[in-house]
Amino acid sequence: MKKNIITIFSLFLTGILYAQTNTENYIRTRAYLDSVTISSPNANKIETVQYFNGLGKEKQTVNVKASPMGRDLVTPTVYDAAGRPTRQYLPIPQSSTTNGEIYPQSAGLTLFPVDDNTNFYNGEKIFSEKIFENSPIERVIEQKTVGTNWNNHPLQYNYAFNSNDEVKKYVATFDYTTLTSNITTLGNHAVNTLQKNTITDEDGGQTIEYKNSDDQIILIKKIISSTESADTYYVYNQYGQLAYIIPPLASAANLDDNTLNLLCYQFKYDRKNRVVEKKLPGKGWEFMVYDKSDRIIMTQDSTLRKKGRWIINKYDKFSRLLYTGIIPGGSRNDMQAQAVDKFIIEDRDTNGFTRNGMQILYSNNYFIDIETVLVVNYYDAYPSLPSEITIPGSIFAQPVITDNPAASVNTKGLQVASYIKNTEDNNWTKNFTFYDNRGRIVITHSINHLGGFTRIEKELNFAGLSKKTITTHKRLSTDIERKISEIFDYDHQNRVKIHTHQVDSNLTEILVQNTYDEISQLKIKKVGGTDMSQPLQTIDYQYNIRGWMTYINNPSNLGTDLFGYKINYNQVEGLEVPNQDFSNLKVKPKFNGNIAEVSWKTLAEENEPLKTYGYVYDPLNRLSAGFYQKSGNESAGEYYEKLDYDLNGNIKRLKRSGGIPQGSTTALAIDNLKYDYTGNKLTKVTDEQQNPTGYPYIINPNNITYDNDSSDGNGNMTSHLDKGISLIEYNHLNLPNYYSITQEDTFFGVKSFNLNYLYKADGTKLRKTYSSGGGKGQSKTTQITDYLDGFQYNYSEISGPCMWCRTNISFDQENLKGGGIIFDPTLIIKPKWNLDFVPTAEGFYSFTENRYIYQYRDHLGNTRVSFARNTEGITEITDTNNYYPFGLNHIGGGSKGLIGGYYNYKYNGKELQESGMYDYGARFYMSDLGKWGVIDPLAEKMTRFSPYNYAFNNPVRFIDPDGREPVDDHFNQYGKFLYTDNKKSNNIIIDYQNPITGELNTAPWLSKELKDYLFDNDNAYVLANIANHYAKEAGINLKNLKGSSTSVGFFNYHTEAGQKKGKMTSYNGGEYNDNALVEGHKLNKTVTLMVSNGKVPELYNSKYNMISALSHEGGKVSHLTVNPDYYYIPKVDLAKEHIMIYQHQMASPIFNKTTLPFQQLMKENYEKDKAYYRIYGPK
Repeated sequence: MKKNIITIFSLFLTGILYAQTNTENYIRTRAYLDSVTISSPNANKIETVQYFNGLGKEKQTVNVKASPMGRDLVTPTVYDAAGRPTRQYLPIPQSSTTNGEIYPQSAGLTLFPVDDNTNFYNGEKIFSEKIFENSPIERVIEQKTVGTNWNNHPLQYNYAFNSNDEVKKYVATFDYTTLTSNITTLGNHAVNTLQKNTITDEDGGQTIEYKNSDDQIILIKKIISSTESADTYYVYNQYGQLAYIIPPLASAANLDDNTLNLLCYQFKYDRKNRVVEKKLPGKGWEFMVYDKSDRIIMTQDSTLRKKGRWIINKYDKFSRLLYTGIIPGGSRNDMQAQAVDKFIIEDRDTNGFTRNGMQILYSNNYFIDIETVLVVNYYDAYPSLPSEITIPGSIFAQPVITDNPAASVNTKGLQVASYIKNTEDNNWTKNFTFYDNRGRIVITHSINHLGGFTRIEKELNFAGLSKKTITTHKRLSTDIERKISEIFDYDHQNRVKIHTHQVDSNLTEILVQNTYDEISQLKIKKVGGTDMSQPLQTIDYQYNIRGWMTYINNPSNLGTDLFGYKINYNQVEGLEVPNQDFSNLKVKPKFNGNIAEVSWKTLAEENEPLKTYGYVYDPLNRLSAGFYQKSGNESAGEYYEKLDYDLNGNIKRLKRSGGIPQGSTTALAIDNLKYDYTGNKLTKVTDEQQNPTGYPYIINPNNITYDNDSSDGNGNMTSHLDKGISLIEYNHLNLPNYYSITQEDTFFGVKSFNLNYLYKADGTKLRKTYSSGGGKGQSKTTQITDYLDGFQYNYSEISGPCMWCRTNISFDQENLKGGGIIFDPTLIIKPKWNLDFVPTAEGFYSFTENRYIYQYRDHLGNTRVSFARNTEGITEITDTNNYYPFGLNHIGGGSKGLIGGYYNYKYNGKELQESGMYDYGARFYMSDLGKWGVIDPLAEKMTRFSPYNYAFNNPVRFIDPDGREPVDDHFNQYGKFLYTDNKKSNNIIIDYQNPITGELNTAPWLSKELKDYLFDNDNAYVLANIANHYAKEAGINLKNLKGSSTSVGFFNYHTEAGQKKGKMTSYNGGEYNDNALVEGHKLNKTVTLMVSNGKVPELYNSKYNMISALSHEGGKVSHLTVNPDYYYIPKVDLAKEHIMIYQHQMASPIFNKTTLPFQQLMKENYEKDKAYYRIYGPK
């Protein structure tokens, strides 16, 4: 019995309206978007009606008036003769609305069970389907996706067992006392001891997964050829803990200590099953220290260890992170011994202590020798507000709550402020957050490290989306205030229709006017202008049946469009063999999500020909070549890149060509780069083409150095002399804060310059300082760029006239070699700070030019064409860019903008630096080499790839948003965790994923939130797998549960013969409780998630809600652990048990991330249990 869970979710579920009809069973769900009464017929709402047959199985879903034209979308569900839902249909747009009534639906397995009366799909196959094996366990052996052209390219599944010599047998042993781990090889796994599951993708690529009897993955084998594969081994110690991950390059080598340190992942645990030491390939050991609450309170990488320093985290009694700092300390064992029996808890203190010039309003009772405080977070009550900040009573007629404890609604439980120190000096940024009476952020006020501020005020609609935002900003407190006003207009389903933008008192600019097709895909986007009827550009989008974008305008028929772009997946229109020098590399149609071709054209040149890239991939879906073809001269061999890789995906060789030299008919070969490695670290690049264009040709190439030329350090590149980079230094975040560069210049000989970077302690870049020491014919130049909440400033100081300076432009690799821009000396004026630009949703607003800059970007976010309205009101192109596949700008193949720092934002929309690298936020990328210079901070999540690889070596399809990993949690259709995105809404999303390539279907109807996913007996394991993913964070040891998994309980409200209360079924022994969200059963050793009529309760949708609920039932302090009795206990004792569990649950940092309704209901029921115990408990 779980009183808390019962109460919470019985309250929640009453929000769903149940209705009955004489002919159909249905559930109608309404999510209101306006604050109106339920009876209001014109209320904007998202309304869904699910219809069920007599067996309680869903047969049709009607999304009422969901299309942009207010028409219904209907999704049929059909079953085969065995009653299995083998087909999943796309939603079918209708010509009108029935206001929720069911649509006629044909029986059986037909192409369109519901009429496509608008001919939206034009006869295309609109369903995916599963083919099952003919056996009692009904495993899927084939899966076909939507699309007629994909019908003969299914995913195929094969199930077997290993043969005798198929899988190496690694054995790991671990000693808790000495924390020593060893690994040996003992031949091969015996025949038939491992499950062998083979998946063949739509293009014939194969992945084989081997699992042991404990369902642990032992090997993932990617097939390259009949004689070669890329094998990733997972090795567990005698306690079942993952001890080693052996990537493909290591598994093909002798597993000695050198291989382990350079190429493998290693993990060590304490007796509580906590990771205390880990080692990533080519990086030193990282240590973790825990307190008695199992919270990580200290971490140390090898660079900090050399300095005798640790990063320390301090928490309050609710496990909320209070402050982070740097502290001196000894070995891991010493620090753990000091923390092992302590709850490291600090409290709010009116006096606090002072570090780095800041008063920290918290106690410092444990590990008091903190040298540096980096980040401070304040909750519940605001610290003393600066005089310029007052809390308004309301904003846009929305009440603003205060920290007054006497108020019925206040900031209790909310984060109200954060102070963040600069990493390189002792200046701070102070952030304050203000909320409305629903706990939604309506004001943020940030005081920057220079004393200025950025304040954002929001008017929210009923659903929490911004209707209006006003941003005010100053760089310094003495500067003139700048103001930006934005207004968002939505349709009846909260799709953005119009977004306007106004700077100060200027005319209001219409950034976008959006038009959507009937399944909510963006169809037309009108950008720019001050008149709705006269946009600067009208951009058209098209998609294929799988929801993949195929057109941005039409490059073959531009008309007045400045740019057109086409993507081919499963068709090839250019040459199959574009380059006869590589006749074995053929451009083929791709069905697994890889892109076969892209074509584009701009109006930048008169009679510009159509340009095309055709792509070739290896069996591991890595890009083997990108072949450029220009209409009329397709075989000239211009601008290609051709690559070879090792088993880890490290580039071994890269060949590259440029354009056609004057007087020639063939392209110039400019790069033939041979890469040398130590482990995964690039140590030398030799240009065997011996051409100075492109990558610099050096007769005797220099070694590239790192901070760990052995296996210690963090694996950061510290010099690259071939490119003139003699030194790179890093801060404790592994972000570069200093470059020293010396290069040859065409005009002035040798030039030297330095780059200094300033960051906040959260990694946000604040300042870049470019300083040139001068040289023969050169001026001494200092240029400073400030980055303040999106507002970008520049300052230039020059000693004498500037005949050559880099004041406004960053250059690609070929431009770094020389040349430059000759600036008019008469333009040199007294040095001053200039506000350069601020980004908008469609480009930038340039303060220096006093106009909006709009940008065409391709499917990867690459800036292709920038355009603006000139002083005569005519739209003009201001910048164009063409890219090689790995991001280098075409050498001599694209014009460069000459004014404004916004032109530096190019590949993937990232800022190009004077070093020739792109700043992605967490790492800097080298597009000329196709690699990063530092290890991926999240490398252990992508263990079969080198941690220096870019975008899985498939940059045509993937991007790397910040240099780490592609924040909703996404799972595939099997419940396997995929990735966390950048949305920060904390929802759980289930996508369709190609199991081989990892490609995700972007069609909105195939990417569903957990609450909208339909579960049945056949896919219950999906929900269990998702819950299992969160089990560790919830404190659940799956080994203690039945089947080493969570369970699922089903209930159908619809009556069946002999079952008055409906049909109940279970997965893994789960028992349905209609009053519970999750229920722990100690006797059965189950933690069961509930499903009613195929759907989970909506509170499941937040991952933190799920983690918290799972923790309540099966965590370290839960119903499975607190009560020693397997059976009934008195209600008073149950209340006492609940009180203890609630206290632990609400003290967890996870609880602070749960949704406000979850927190409020949890706290209410906690108080109810306390009240009950006070009355009926012992006196």
